[in-house]
Amino acid sequence: MKTTDKEPCRIIVDLLAAHGIEDVVLSPGSRNTPLIIAANRNPLIRTHVVIDERSAAFFGLGISLQTHKPVALICTSGSAILNYAPALAEAYYRRVPLIAISADRPAEWIDQDDSQTIRQVGVLNNIVKGSFDIIGDNTNRLQCRFAARAVNDALILAKKGPKGPVHINVRLDAPLGKLTEVTKKTKTKIELWQSQEKQLSDSQFETLVKECVGKKIMVIGGFGSENPRLDKAIDNFVKVSGAVLLHEAQSNLHPAISVGHIDACLTTFTDEDSVRLKPDIVITFGGAILSRIIKQFLRDSKNIEHWHLAESSRSIDCFMNLTRRVECEQTVFFEKMSEKLAQRATANTSYLKRWLEKKAEARTKMQSFFKECPWSDFYAIGQLLKIIPRKWHLQLSNGTSVRYAQLFDYSAIKNIECNRGVSGIDGATSTAIGAHLYYEDNTLLITGDMSAQYDIGALSLKGITPRFKMAVLNNSGGGIFRYIKSTSQLEECEECFAAMVNLPLQQLADAYGFAYFEAKDKISLDKSFGLFAAENKRPAILNIITPPQVSTETLNKFFNSQKSNFHPKDEAHLADN
Repeated sequence: MKTTDKEPCRIIVDLLAAHGIEDVVLSPGSRNTPLIIAANRNPLIRTHVVIDERSAAFFGLGISLQTHKPVALICTSGSAILNYAPALAEAYYRRVPLIAISADRPAEWIDQDDSQTIRQVGVLNNIVKGSFDIIGDNTNRLQCRFAARAVNDALILAKKGPKGPVHINVRLDAPLGKLTEVTKKTKTKIELWQSQEKQLSDSQFETLVKECVGKKIMVIGGFGSENPRLDKAIDNFVKVSGAVLLHEAQSNLHPAISVGHIDACLTTFTDEDSVRLKPDIVITFGGAILSRIIKQFLRDSKNIEHWHLAESSRSIDCFMNLTRRVECEQTVFFEKMSEKLAQRATANTSYLKRWLEKKAEARTKMQSFFKECPWSDFYAIGQLLKIIPRKWHLQLSNGTSVRYAQLFDYSAIKNIECNRGVSGIDGATSTAIGAHLYYEDNTLLITGDMSAQYDIGALSLKGITPRFKMAVLNNSGGGIFRYIKSTSQLEECEECFAAMVNLPLQQLADAYGFAYFEAKDKISLDKSFGLFAAENKRPAILNIITPPQVSTETLNKFFNSQKSNFHPKDEAHLADN
């Protein structure tokens, strides 16, 4: 029997069965792939697939109450484990032995602005009898023995009186379908630069300026709010330093010169580009960065200085090259640096020009590909970003929606938001509805059918106005799982990961008082969107029905056509959930 090659995950599931646990409730995810495989392929285990972790935990509670046996729950990393809390609290006070098993990321990525990471260890301590933390992909004999001992302790504790829930946190590293050797990078000294009132001293700025002169500088903006003063400050910095600014849709930056769609640009890179366009200094600010490709590029690069602008209690070393934590307000930093750099020699703009050439190349390739691509997720989101009115507020759900959006030109859209703090699919609709109440123009949420189903109860919230519009990419479930390497080839792909969502949007629209529109091809998308945008009496839902297999093939074809060193399909972290 073929199963996951991560031995500790097999140990966990085998011990569940050995302790008399027959039912395991799974919620689809990427990080928990090895645990799902181990459970689903164990002949002594019955698996149940429930997308919403909150419902999954209560579902398991119901089984346990009837069978009088422990039930295990398996979820992915990030906010997923938090959604178990209501049912675990109920189980704690009803003395029901639920076994909450959460997949987690390696310790080195927690609090490093990497996708879907929170401090999961001990997060449920007040409502469980005990918490256990193990490494889930270590072949070391002692570590496997430790994993077995910890799981045994957890299961014994759950069943011994008074009974109650326990939490097992399993740290899993990529690749998620096979074992890989982890290489520890040599740590570089990190300096903390701080001063009073969020501004550095003149002497500190002078030192930084001297280090910037003649260097290839890359500035990367993470998620943030619209800030015209910051835009101007960065424009001036780019002008006097020759730096290149990279940013994403949810950065909400609108500078004069920049590289926006990072992934589309980086996927055109050749070996020569990787060398020529490697920066000497990377300056980051704002929240977490979505692009796995820029992370890969900078993590693989050597001899880079990384300065992170933030007032933080910890070092944010997302690229594994951090050398300075600069506690200075970002707008002030760029204003002061620009002022002092302007007093020195004229900037060398060759580095910026090379990046802009790659940007132009990527844009030409994108336009050519988009013109010929079939009806698919790729086309639908690209077209939506072209035709959305510029003043609308755009909200994106996590997963497919936000990742596709990064490939296209979103620069004309005034304001774009996505829940990238933890990167979960939960709550996208509720967040967008709350936001639309305080945005004077229309708010459009582009979401996937899995995300929409997860938060479908949000449509019943009071006070939703006709200014709220929701476009649902209806591709029969979690389309990203049909694409990423760790899940696309598994026999569990459709049932346990994509989950084959069947969302009756027309009936739901009628039930909740929404106007309903539908698009099944390129022509109907343009026609329906016009009516959808013009609807001013009720909030509206646009059901965009796309063929899942064609969508997967189209995205594969796009990245393969770039002939690049950076192919996101090889990144196991591409899917957050």
